[in-house]
Amino acid sequence: MTQAIIELKHVNIYQSGNLILSDVNITVDKGEFVYLVGKTGTGKSSLLKTLYGDLPLTEGEGTVAGHNLRELTWKTVPFLRRNLGVVFQDFQLLTDRNVNENLKFVLKATGWKDEALMNDKIVDVLDKVGLKTKGFKMPFELSGGEQQRVDIARALLNSPKLILADEPTGNLDPETSDEIMQLLFHISRDYNTSIVMATHDYIVINKFPARTIKTESGKVWDNASISMI
Repeated sequence: MTQAIIELKHVNIYQSGNLILSDVNITVDKGEFVYLVGKTGTGKSSLLKTLYGDLPLTEGEGTVAGHNLRELTWKTVPFLRRNLGVVFQDFQLLTDRNVNENLKFVLKATGWKDEALMNDKIVDVLDKVGLKTKGFKMPFELSGGEQQRVDIARALLNSPKLILADEPTGNLDPETSDEIMQLLFHISRDYNTSIVMATHDYIVINKFPARTIKTESGKVWDNASISMI
C-alpha cells in the first residue's frame, strides 16, 4: 500500500487575506517525483509555503509527512521542517564558512549535539551528492552546480521524507541542470524520498518527464498537460 506524504483536501490558500488558490486536492505518495508549474503569480510559492508551514492552513484538511497542517503552531513547525528538505534557486549558503560548517550549522539548528555523529552525517550527504572532497571549500570556490549540490546535501541532512525544490535549476546552464535533475531523480528513486519541484523550465520537464501539477486561475490542476508558457 502506498503511503501519502502530502495530502490536501478541499484546501483554500490565502496570502495577506487574499484567496490565492481554492479547493486544492493533492496527494503525493512516498518516493514520488512531482513537478509544480504555473505562471508567476498563480500561487506556486503560496502552495509551497503552505506545505512547509510558512503560511497557516485555515480552511480544508492537510497533512505533510504525518503532520496536520491545521494544528501547526510556532512551536511545532520546526518538527514538521525536520521531516522536510528545502532546496532554493539561489542556494542561500552562508558565505563566511566552508561547506562542512554550512552543513554543521543546519544540524545544530535542528537539534544535533554529538560532534562525531554530525561529522559522519556531513560526510554521508556530501558523498550522496558527489562532493565528498569539497567539504573544506568556501562557497565562492565552488561552481554554481556545486553550490546547488551543497544545497541538496543540506536538504538531505535530516533524512527527509519530502524535499521541496523551488526552481533548483533556475540559475544553472543546461548541462549543469541535467546533472542536478539526474541527482534529484536518483535521490527520489534510491532513497524513496518524495520530491515536489517548482519550475519554469519546460525543457527540463520534457527531458525528465514526471507527473505535473499546475497552478492556474486560482486552481491547482493535477496531471496537467504542459504547453510552453
